[in-house]
Amino acid sequence: MTAQSESQDVRFMQTALGLARRSLGRVWPNPAVGCVLTVPVTDSGPHRMIARGWTQPGGRPHAETQALQQAGSQARGATAYISLEPCAHQGETPPCSLALIEAGITRAVIACCDPDTRVAGQGLAMLRQAGIACVIDVEADDAQALNRGFFQRIDQGRPLVTLKMAASQDGRITDSRGSSQWISSDCARAWTHGLRARYDAVFIGSGVAVGDDPRLTCRLPGMAAYSPLRILLDSHLRTPPTARFFSEPAPFAPWLVTGDDVSAQRLTPYTQAGAEIIGCRRRSDHFLDLQAVMLELGRRGLTRILIEGGALATAFLEADLVDRVIWFSAPRLFGDQAQPSIASFCGDDLEGPGRFRRVAAWEIDSDICAVYVRRDHDRRARLDCLI
Repeated sequence: MTAQSESQDVRFMQTALGLARRSLGRVWPNPAVGCVLTVPVTDSGPHRMIARGWTQPGGRPHAETQALQQAGSQARGATAYISLEPCAHQGETPPCSLALIEAGITRAVIACCDPDTRVAGQGLAMLRQAGIACVIDVEADDAQALNRGFFQRIDQGRPLVTLKMAASQDGRITDSRGSSQWISSDCARAWTHGLRARYDAVFIGSGVAVGDDPRLTCRLPGMAAYSPLRILLDSHLRTPPTARFFSEPAPFAPWLVTGDDVSAQRLTPYTQAGAEIIGCRRRSDHFLDLQAVMLELGRRGLTRILIEGGALATAFLEADLVDRVIWFSAPRLFGDQAQPSIASFCGDDLEGPGRFRRVAAWEIDSDICAVYVRRDHDRRARLDCLI
């Protein structure tokens, strides 16, 4: 393979990854996949793109199907750039590997293999058995980082967890009177709404639900349909069923996670408010077992969860269940009488050994946004695949 063709493969794969990113937050339990079809301009010259596709909301149709439909008969003899190994099993639709074979592509460039046991190299094998030339591991680091949540649900049974925090320069989230609802700037809050749109679910605890009465929707113009699933962890049902968490119109009915020992009678007002109840076991100290909670959310198909501050942040950090941190620091000082962003946390600092490493920091209006990832995750991935 020439340097020119390698460069071309990287360029088109980056396009496929950009298309895949459009699907994040809307395709669970499926991965977010992008596909680009190209043909040579001349017999031995550079390629041009003839079709593109990405996984559609709900996980169907798949990216390959979208691109093949767009290309039609032009797909014969084309090269397919796919950000994840095409599926090899019969589900609601035929396998994408078979669709690519029947369409007559002659070459497939694949970012990385799919860890799902129903695929796991079988899609690649199908293409090769059909005589299609295959190239694997092109932009693999970015592809794995982009679908880290899907990979993690397959490997560990739980979704990726990103913790988003906004605090003053001295690490406080309210003033001494508890009256500062907004710490970050308007631009930073708008950026957060866009962040919500890329996650399957946004997760809060009862402290945030009672104290802030948040809506947790995506309120950027034209993006209401991108609002994530809302999940509330309330082990003692402190949140009133009249809270906006339950009443705010959104694409998904809210989920309420509580103890599996809570009586049906106490839960009735919440089910009447439209919530789906998830009962999980308690630990010996009567707090919910967060490991069990996350395994249950993974079992239900979630791949990416965004936690928005509160006491839940401390609990997840202490349980070592946070994979990425997005930290907004506002140019304000509240003093030691104000509420801390991370209360009674006995762990290491964010960049302590074995915890997180900072991968980027930039200004959003008057705020500083910093992104941290686990030290053992995605060491060479681009930033746009990490948020």
